[in-house]
Amino acid sequence: MTRILLASLLFGLALPVAFAQTNIVLIMADDVGCEPIGIYGGQRWKTPHIDALAKDGIRFNHCYSMPVCHPSRICLMTGKYPFRFNAEWGSFPRDEENHSLGAVLRRCGYRTAIAGKWQLCLMKNDRMQPRRMGFDEWCLFGWHEGARFHDPMIYQNGQLRSETAGKYGPDLYVDFLGGFMERCKNAKQPFFAYYSMALAHDVTDDLPTQVPYMPGKDRWMNYGEMIQSLDKMVGRVVRQLNDLQLREDTIILFTGDNGTAVRSRLRYKNDGKYEYEQVYSIQHGQRVPGGKGTLLDIGTNVPLIVNWPGKIKAGSRSDALVDFSDWLPTLVEIAGGHVERQIDGCSFASLLFEADSLPARKFAFAEGRGKRTWVRTQRYKLYNNGQYFDISVDPNEKNELTETAGDAAEKHGLLENALEKLDLPWNKK
Repeated sequence: MTRILLASLLFGLALPVAFAQTNIVLIMADDVGCEPIGIYGGQRWKTPHIDALAKDGIRFNHCYSMPVCHPSRICLMTGKYPFRFNAEWGSFPRDEENHSLGAVLRRCGYRTAIAGKWQLCLMKNDRMQPRRMGFDEWCLFGWHEGARFHDPMIYQNGQLRSETAGKYGPDLYVDFLGGFMERCKNAKQPFFAYYSMALAHDVTDDLPTQVPYMPGKDRWMNYGEMIQSLDKMVGRVVRQLNDLQLREDTIILFTGDNGTAVRSRLRYKNDGKYEYEQVYSIQHGQRVPGGKGTLLDIGTNVPLIVNWPGKIKAGSRSDALVDFSDWLPTLVEIAGGHVERQIDGCSFASLLFEADSLPARKFAFAEGRGKRTWVRTQRYKLYNNGQYFDISVDPNEKNELTETAGDAAEKHGLLENALEKLDLPWNKK
């Protein structure tokens, strides 16, 4: 699947618009799979603002992330699969910084900003890493340093903010992006605004002092409250674009970094332990547990919604395969640029506008802990230890396919070949 993207014209011939002045807003939820989202059949919570983006845009059914957050973010930023790097948790390969998403979009002539979660370093140790990675402005909470929600600890453009007491972090991240977009409009500059949400990840558990509870409560937000707040913040971003009269010039993309959380912290106990709630969704009438951390669909199948009024057909759906290495080439193509090096990703930009476009991706890839990986089509999944499943009838992977014929055998051959070409650095068995 490794490809060299030589120029945007290789992909752009079928696209109906000139991308050079298109503003890009990428919203990535934290610990949110498809199941909590109404448009994907979620029934336990209301998500009207996210649903509206899909109803007026396109929804993908087969977008796959890594099962946990840090590998997904490395993949998104580089267009390469995480196994290609020896990156420790919460770090980013230094020699990739100048090739990362923000840096490439900046070279495309975009003003760039990120707000919310970073997770590619401890900000207190490297306050300027976002700038080296191409972000002109940033507003990021101190990951494993302080609070992300109430009374948040926020680094903004390299400086620790001092006026966040009594404030709600997600409001501050959205306010920051609104100001950034307004400045770009006044300067007549196209922008890339990356809202890397703190929601709906629960609070940090490794701080000597516990972060604040919800005002007037004896606990932190539960998962459902975070989903409701997440949807509200998406609505605020859209409203900002409308108020700035930028909506028709801006493409919005919404996704999640991995599957829904398995459990969420509610309160701290005096004995040094936490009280948790088990997280589950109701989807199409069925109870679905959170799957973060697993390589099942509930751990890796994430929402992908794209909205651009007048450019993307309202109510569109796509069953094309997308994985997280595809974000960089897709956004760079939308920006009118090109990627001149070898990566794993394939642009899905043409699929947003031409329903009959042939998907570039033949298989999706994900890797989990313990050197366990899979490649898959929409229906079949092959692990690097040889296990093979028909996900259409066995989504929980209880019954391994040991004898194959017809389509199952054909796809098995395709996926075996894909694994071989990936040249994984560990023993396949």
